[in-house]
Amino acid sequence: MPLLSRRQALAASLPLLAAPALAQPAWPDRPIRLVVPFGAGGAIDTLSRTVAARFAEFANGHALVVENRPGAGGTIAGAFAAQQRPDGLTLMMADIGANVIGKELNPNLPYDPMTAFTPVIHLVRLPAVLIAHPAVREQTLPEIIAAARARPDGFVFSSAGNGNGSHLFMELFLRRAGIRMTHVSYRSGAEMVTALVRADVQFGFPTVSSALAMIRDGRARAVAVGTAGGTPLLPGVPTIDTVLPGFDVAVWHGIVAPAGMEPGLVQRINEVFARIIALPEVQQRIFETQAGRVVGGSPADFAAHLRREFDTWAPIIREGNIRAD
Repeated sequence: MPLLSRRQALAASLPLLAAPALAQPAWPDRPIRLVVPFGAGGAIDTLSRTVAARFAEFANGHALVVENRPGAGGTIAGAFAAQQRPDGLTLMMADIGANVIGKELNPNLPYDPMTAFTPVIHLVRLPAVLIAHPAVREQTLPEIIAAARARPDGFVFSSAGNGNGSHLFMELFLRRAGIRMTHVSYRSGAEMVTALVRADVQFGFPTVSSALAMIRDGRARAVAVGTAGGTPLLPGVPTIDTVLPGFDVAVWHGIVAPAGMEPGLVQRINEVFARIIALPEVQQRIFETQAGRVVGGSPADFAAHLRREFDTWAPIIREGNIRAD
C-alpha cells in the first residue's frame, strides 16, 4: 500500500479533528428544574406535575423537577428564573403576572417580563366564567348589563387579587359593556368564590374549574362563559362573545426559559413538551383537573400570544391605575 502524501494525510485527518468540536450533548443530559410561580396544590402546580410525570419518557430518561417559588403574584419566581443561564437546565411555568404584566403592576420589578424570557411553548388555556350569586334577580347577561347601567353602584364583584386574571377579566368585561361595579380583592381564587357564596359580593370571574362544584350544587350561578367556544362542562351556558363580539379571555400557562437561549435548543425543548401534551391521557388529566384545553404550537406562536396578552392588559392596568397587592 503506497504511503499517503503529507497533503493527503492532513486531509484524511480533518474529519476526525472536526468531529469532537461539532458533537453536542443531547438535551437533557441531567435533571431539569421547572420553576413554578405559585405554591403546591394550586392549578399551575397541578399542571406542572402532570407534565413532569411524563417528562423523562421524552427527555433521555431525565426528570423534570418541580420547584415552587411562590410570592408577589409570581414575580419572585420570575425574578429568579430570569437570572439563570439559558442552558436548558432551568425552565419556568409561565403565568400572566410573572411573564407578561408584572412590571405594569409593579414598576419597581427588577426584571422586564417581556424581555427577560425566551418563549418555548404554549401549553394550555383554562376557561373562565362570569358567575353570580343565586339571589341576583337578573338572569341573563343583557339583563345584568341593563341593571348595572341603571344602578351604577349597585353591584360588587370579587377577585383573587389586584391584577389577577379574575380582576382583569372583569375589568375588560365592564369596559366593553360600558358599566361599573365595585371591586373587592381577596387573597386567592378559593376566597373570592367563597365570598360570592356568602353573598358578600354579587359577581366573580373565576376559572371554570375553581367554581364548578359551587355551580353544580346551586351555590353560584354561571351567567356566561368568558372563553370563546365555551366549555362542555357548562352545557347550555352562553358565551360573552354572543353579546360582546370578540370577547375571549382565559387563564393560560406555557413554558419559558431565560432570555438568550440558542434557537436549536429552544426547538428541542419545544418538541419534548409538545410530545407530552399530545398524549391523550395527559390531555384528559388537564381537562379533568382544570377544564383545560391543550394548545401547543411553535415558540413563535407562544411569543405572539404573550405580545397579544400584553397589548390587551397593559392599557387596562395603566388606565385603571391597577397595582399589585
